[in-house]
Amino acid sequence: MNIRIIAIIALLFSSSLLRADEGMWLLGNLNKQTRQAMKELGLQLPVEKLYNPKKPCLADAVVSFGGFCSGVVVSDDGLVFTNHHCGFSSVQQHSSVEHDYLKDGFVARNRNEELPNPELYVRFLLRTENVTKRVLKATKPSMTESERRVAVDSLMLLIGNEVGDRDSTLVGVVDTYYAGNEFWLSVYRDFNDVRLVFAPPSSIGKFGWDTDNWVWPRHTGDFCVFRIYADKNNQPANYSPDNIPYKASYVAPISLDGYKEGSFCMTLGYPGQTERFLSSFGVEERMGGMNQAMIDVRGVKQAIWKREMDRRPDIRIKYASKYDESSNYWKNSIGMNKAIRELSVLEKKRTAEATLRQWIQRTPSEREKLLHLFSSLELNYKDRREVNRAMAYFGESFINGPELIQLALEILNFDFEAESQQVTLRLEKLLDKYANFDLSIDKEVFVALLKEYRSKVDTRYLPPLYQAIDSAYGGNEHAYVDSLYAQTQIATPRGLQRFLERDTTYHLLEDPAIALGIDLIVKYYDMNHATSTASEEIERGERLMSDALRRMKVDYNFYPDANSTLRLSFGTVGGYSPFDGAAYDYYTTVKGIFEKVQEHQGDPDFAIQPELLSLFASGNFGRYADEKGEMNVCFISNNDITGGNSGSAMFNARGELLGLAFDGNWEAMSGDIVFEPDLQRCIGVDVRYMLFIIEKYGKAGELIKELKLNASK
Repeated sequence: MNIRIIAIIALLFSSSLLRADEGMWLLGNLNKQTRQAMKELGLQLPVEKLYNPKKPCLADAVVSFGGFCSGVVVSDDGLVFTNHHCGFSSVQQHSSVEHDYLKDGFVARNRNEELPNPELYVRFLLRTENVTKRVLKATKPSMTESERRVAVDSLMLLIGNEVGDRDSTLVGVVDTYYAGNEFWLSVYRDFNDVRLVFAPPSSIGKFGWDTDNWVWPRHTGDFCVFRIYADKNNQPANYSPDNIPYKASYVAPISLDGYKEGSFCMTLGYPGQTERFLSSFGVEERMGGMNQAMIDVRGVKQAIWKREMDRRPDIRIKYASKYDESSNYWKNSIGMNKAIRELSVLEKKRTAEATLRQWIQRTPSEREKLLHLFSSLELNYKDRREVNRAMAYFGESFINGPELIQLALEILNFDFEAESQQVTLRLEKLLDKYANFDLSIDKEVFVALLKEYRSKVDTRYLPPLYQAIDSAYGGNEHAYVDSLYAQTQIATPRGLQRFLERDTTYHLLEDPAIALGIDLIVKYYDMNHATSTASEEIERGERLMSDALRRMKVDYNFYPDANSTLRLSFGTVGGYSPFDGAAYDYYTTVKGIFEKVQEHQGDPDFAIQPELLSLFASGNFGRYADEKGEMNVCFISNNDITGGNSGSAMFNARGELLGLAFDGNWEAMSGDIVFEPDLQRCIGVDVRYMLFIIEKYGKAGELIKELKLNASK
């Protein structure tokens, strides 16, 4: 191979050169190269202790928390540590103006006081299995992409169902990897009785709120404590007062020694979604479509919510969880688009694609199959660009917009033929929506989003309701919304009750909100149908490109994109320099809390109870202090994480818990697309700070006694 070709191939990977701190690795597929890299970086625990389907191992202590976060089991009686923002909705559901657990925190003084959460579950991974050959046997080269998808999806479902058929306590899920070129089966066991045990006040768990979200330095005690319950045989069971604490097969020990610059650190959790292999055309579409729609529409909605939350305690409690969930990825989208531009991500992607295109042209077998790969991708992304963008704004403005529409869609999709338990849970979920719903706020949001959507899309993408606004209401959105809310029966639980009781005087499909929901579904379907041909070709092109990339570099240590399955990332604790003249340290202390309180006087996002400030000022940190006697709050490593990793265990070289991952950093928000080794950081809350708050502020010493604390000092 001549020097020019070597240089070209090197360019391909210049945007994602795999270093020891990059990659979200499948524990069941750790190759020799990855294992060696971990050992060289400092891992002391035998690799077999990380994941072993036949023996207790570290992975057995890690859970998927609710399907949207991660957590770690830390006691023989099923205590689970996760993030405060992961448990936020549970804390909110149990809160009221009289018992404001969001503001004041929550402590169960005994196990009878631990609070059940019917919609919450935790999931343990038991084993994984590569089923690629079996799945791909169902495909043929002559298939269209839609035919291939149907065949693949059917077999994936069949393989997954086989697990539950053999053992009803297990769940089998087959997931796709490398854009649909590989398939792995994961076998899980779910536990549905998960109870709230401890939550710090939001002044700790959400300190800094939106201002500090996705930002370092950080001083947020982002943690919550739950407990898993099981039946008397330690098997999954629905909530019952007779259930007992779950006996874990492996409990994560906790280190009180902390970390230093360069300390080995690994993260185990369930990262949600990355798109490291996405084409430049796909990245460009995401920026102008989904990301920009979130930025524009959620910004409008959240401003209304936040204004009312700051005015009224009852609204703050009702809307806290919704606001938290919405604002998280609103700010993420802002940061991602900014980082993509500033870090020249599109240019890096295009350089890589140019190199791959040259390799295809030089390789006869590849040229025959893939000569038009990139021109096809470019053409099809262009063909669906405008309607795809409109669909993104449509989804944010309507499907994920006014809560009245969400209620209408939920009622339309209600499955009364499901198992009675599922019907009951869904009804409870619906009633919970009503309990956290304010008509006047929702009407204002509806009016604002109607205006926002009209201003952002072409008139051909306006649903029929705009014709009614213009013709029957003289273009007055306020009048239309007032009339809609006055006429619909489902704005209150009374309409739902009439429907459920089969009231013959109430015709559901004639209800104006339900009729609007149907019109919106039809419009969205029409828009989606208009992109179907282009979308199929894009799906095929992205799959072929990902596969070609791996064929071109057969000796490269590829890792698959995150897809909500259990992953390991590893690296070291360390600071970084985000820009010239700035150097960020690798940890923060309670001193920074005082500084931020002073800097942001009058800002409720940085308000903190006087008793907490007094506790910090006392300096009485005991065994939880670092070697300097300081109370560390947060720390950073270069572990590779993304959404879903929230609550992931951060372990040291011996497999001892150092803290919980809860955020990424603003300068590398493009990390879901391209890993930036010099900038990208994982922000974690120090476990010693968590224990300090539990013991000294919460006075919950009994919880500390359950833990396995290790200290060399």
